[in-house]
Amino acid sequence: MDDHFPTKTEDTQWVPDVGRRGWIILSKDRHLRSNPLEQMALLKSNTHAFLLTAADLTGPEMANAFVAALPDMVRMIEKFPPPFVATVTPAGVVKVFYTHDQLMKAISDRGLRDRTN
Repeated sequence: MDDHFPTKTEDTQWVPDVGRRGWIILSKDRHLRSNPLEQMALLKSNTHAFLLTAADLTGPEMANAFVAALPDMVRMIEKFPPPFVATVTPAGVVKVFYTHDQLMKAISDRGLRDRTN
């Protein structure tokens, strides 16, 4: 990140830029799948995101998880149009978290809840 974005760049800024560059997101940031503003950024990014389920992994552990997950990640990229969010366990198990339609629904549902509260 530091090679491409200024330090402390907000997720809502770098996530769409990653999509514009045609990159894929690999992260351990749990907020990307739950924070409404970051969900909107993912939607705008029009890319695939793979998020580790454990935020306390070391650099080598993160690399091992993504390397183990790579074949499944490639299959998911081929199968699901962006934006798409999946989780990756430390063992490299990949699971769908949000397809494009599910992400749209989560954002829409949250907007409805926010307006009624």
